[in-house]
Amino acid sequence: MTPIKLRLAELRKRRGWSQAELARRAGLHNSVVNRAERGETTLTLATLEKLAKALRVSPRSLIS
Repeated sequence: MTPIKLRLAELRKRRGWSQAELARRAGLHNSVVNRAERGETTLTLATLEKLAKALRVSPRSLIS
């Protein structure tokens, strides 16, 4: 598992959100969140920033 995958799922679950809810809040398609959590995609900086903003964390905290 990649650090991004681990932190993304952990933060999402901590908020009680589904993958669909995180995707909606980030303005992304559900499949982007799903693939990111499974480590099946490389996230662009723009996507990483959208996810971080939706989760109210810094982009760095997703990859640390």
